[in-house]
Amino acid sequence: MPQVDQALEYVRANREDFINRYLEFLAIPSISTLPENRDDVRRNAEWLAGQLDGIGAARAEVFDTPGHPVVYAERLDAAGKPTLLVYGHYDVQPVDPLDEWESDPFKPERRGDNVYARGASDMKGSMMAVIMAAEAFARQGEMPVNLKFLFEGEEEVGSPNLADFIRNHRELLKADAVLNCDGSITGPDQPSITYSLRGLAYFELEVRGPRQDLHSGVFGGSIANPAAVLCELVAGMHDENGRVTLPGFYDSVRPLDEEERSALARLPVTDEKWLSMTGAPALYGEDGYTTLERLGARPTLEINGLVSGFTGEGAKTVLPARAVAKISMRLVADQDYTAIHGQFRAYLEANAPDTVTWELRELTGGPGAIMARDSAAMKAAVAALRETFGAEPIFRREGGSVPVVGHMQHELDMDSVLLGFGLPDDNIHGPNEKQHLPTLLKGVETYVRLLAHLGG
Repeated sequence: MPQVDQALEYVRANREDFINRYLEFLAIPSISTLPENRDDVRRNAEWLAGQLDGIGAARAEVFDTPGHPVVYAERLDAAGKPTLLVYGHYDVQPVDPLDEWESDPFKPERRGDNVYARGASDMKGSMMAVIMAAEAFARQGEMPVNLKFLFEGEEEVGSPNLADFIRNHRELLKADAVLNCDGSITGPDQPSITYSLRGLAYFELEVRGPRQDLHSGVFGGSIANPAAVLCELVAGMHDENGRVTLPGFYDSVRPLDEEERSALARLPVTDEKWLSMTGAPALYGEDGYTTLERLGARPTLEINGLVSGFTGEGAKTVLPARAVAKISMRLVADQDYTAIHGQFRAYLEANAPDTVTWELRELTGGPGAIMARDSAAMKAAVAALRETFGAEPIFRREGGSVPVVGHMQHELDMDSVLLGFGLPDDNIHGPNEKQHLPTLLKGVETYVRLLAHLGG
């Protein structure tokens, strides 16, 4: 495939230019959840539109939404070839705690083979890699496939406006396959493809007692403590076997068949390796399942934060008036994230005492997804990874949530190939997020080969 050879030569010859643009991308603090970064998010959208215009896109446009902008671009001059819709998100997580970063999160720093910055792995690296792959063909004047790009700025806040955008632009987004660059591979020498994602249901639970904070000596023992009640409710959300106790929670959970269990068991991730990445004293999880099965094939309920009473330095003896918990649930395929609210309320109605009042607020959510492993696009991705890494790629389930994958299935009737080039130890969402540059550069070459294989 001489066209592929020329594209790969272009990528290798322009390696430093690619890295410099990637660093420029990382320097824009596109934190979608913070109002003070709203202008930065838009600036990042416009920067991306400029990059897409640079690959000869006939259309590169920034669409306004009720939240942050969506970037859309297309290059549709590959007559008779398939159309690939490429998805990515350019927004990033907040950087707290800032004092745990070894360098400024928005002044990207190269240390050894890694680049350290917020968004380096999640997911600006893989986005730039696929743009570079498209550019490598564009410079030859001939594309192996037609390309459409959909880049959003709200993934890190649950994509609240993306489903409506997709629904309202079905014809614009129509394609033969979707490439979603939001992901990672198992290791720098072990390529992998994610074929399943968990959905998300996220809530805030507030328990209220007295009208205001009270003196714990004067009133303690006569008034129920909202903090204690909340802790009891939270503790009761799992049984002694690690199973979630919300009524009906497991009713639609798709069971793992033996073929999938065998495939997951072949993944090169041991319990010891997984534990070493966390710093925790021991592993935990639902009885009857391995660590890898718990991570991608079983649903979870996690407490993301607890706040109540006095938490400052020293002592203050109060009986708090309220206590709040942030609670998220990761859901597997076939679980309806919109049904979880009712299950949660049923649990609270059955277990919350009448000595307090409570309010359950639904903050965000999205569907899970499972993809066919034998589609034409998936086969093209497998071939591209095999040729680039010199190793057979493995299929894996992912414990995280990417709501757009489910929205693509429901609104556009299209599965996604989830192929990104972060690594498991990249500290995404945490301090000192990084991207391994040699792996990212292999990612550019993989995308080049993927486009070529998809175009036949």
